[in-house]
Amino acid sequence: MSDSTQTLDETTLLNRVQAPEGEGREILDAATREAIGRAPVQSVADLDDAIARARAAQPGWEARGHEERSALLMKAADALEANAEVLARLLSREQGKPLNGPNARFEVGACSAWLRATASTPLETQVVVDDGEVYAELHYRAVGVVGAIGPWNWPMMISIWQIAPSLRMGNTVVIKPSEHTPLSVLAMLAIMNDVLPTDVLIGISGDREVGARLSSHPGIDKVMFTGSTATGRKIIEASAGNLARLTLELGGNDAGIILPGTDPKAIAQDLFWGAFINTGQTCAALKRLYVHDSIYDDVVDALAEVAALMPMGNGLDENNVLGPLQNKAQFDIVSGLVEDARANGGRIVTGGAPAPELGELFYPVTLVADVTDGVALVDEEQFGPVLPIIRYHDVDDAVASANGLDVGLGASVWGDRDEARRVAARIQAGTVWINSHGGVHPMIPFGGVKGSGYGLEFGVEGLKSVSVPQIING
Repeated sequence: MSDSTQTLDETTLLNRVQAPEGEGREILDAATREAIGRAPVQSVADLDDAIARARAAQPGWEARGHEERSALLMKAADALEANAEVLARLLSREQGKPLNGPNARFEVGACSAWLRATASTPLETQVVVDDGEVYAELHYRAVGVVGAIGPWNWPMMISIWQIAPSLRMGNTVVIKPSEHTPLSVLAMLAIMNDVLPTDVLIGISGDREVGARLSSHPGIDKVMFTGSTATGRKIIEASAGNLARLTLELGGNDAGIILPGTDPKAIAQDLFWGAFINTGQTCAALKRLYVHDSIYDDVVDALAEVAALMPMGNGLDENNVLGPLQNKAQFDIVSGLVEDARANGGRIVTGGAPAPELGELFYPVTLVADVTDGVALVDEEQFGPVLPIIRYHDVDDAVASANGLDVGLGASVWGDRDEARRVAARIQAGTVWINSHGGVHPMIPFGGVKGSGYGLEFGVEGLKSVSVPQIING
């Protein structure tokens, strides 16, 4: 732990976290497919050692108390801000998202913002009974060692969502980043560990075997995971043996409903970014849009006009706001869903085919009109720059469609605010936004229902989720 904030260049930072020459696994630039560096490939034995060190460090970390831990998180935020540009450039290359727009610089800034908000959120002792005869208080204590498993779409920000509340409440953290985007997360951890005590926060870069062991390890008291529903189910099964507590933010297929009487041009920009933030690679992005017949064509035209103005390309180009798909597997999923929609009568309004002139993993913004429920692009999460637009005639039918899948992370309703709120109350989703989609706030709880997982993150509820309640009675 150091008291000074260092500002590092990209080469120095990368050398601190990557594997030695000739070792590790090569990580490619998502846009150019050139080598960025070599991710360490650690083993289950390395994980066992990391968890043992985290367990040894946890009592001392908890004993520092909320005030000191919060002060150190504030210093970690300072360190990230001092290195924000180098982190954003590494993130842009590894994940693919451009520097500008709601992308790489935005993500790094969100990491600092969430650290500060989490550090400054009070969690007061609650007096549950005080009737003159009985006095009882509800306290929240550290759960122990938190095992965190992060995704590749927002690798740094979602890692902070797991790390910040866990550390704030006195837990230590062992975190495994995605195999697709390990370097940016490891770089962030290295900067934070310049100010945090030894072994309070440990990164492990390994394969799926390491992730599976993290979920089932007897030394882990809490597992936090963001990723697919299928993997979430495996984590639930793996954690049964050690009874680890779980927070699972799983897959979504968020529906948006546009009510009759809404002005398409007034909402087109917000609709676009609700669907295509991070080139559509966002769990709570708008992924299927239900539009009333009376304004259907106008909404399609307004979205197409916005899409035509959004430049796509290499993320290090300051002009671009859309990037490639992060990996070939996801590129193939997106391509296959578009072709299936085309074969099932979908009308390609924009895009509709890969853009090899931009690079291997680029797929342009694609609007697919005139599709229906039952088509794979509507029923399955595309997780890419494609939006199916579905016509409806009756609001009850749109609500039924929104609720018809076994996911419920987010949803949105667009139109008159009072009417939209009435419709929102009927939708089965953890969050329903009114006249926007996908925005998160460090003080507003966030989590899914149905196949989108369980547990809450952010704010006071997020602090409680990485704690164990204790009643002091008397």
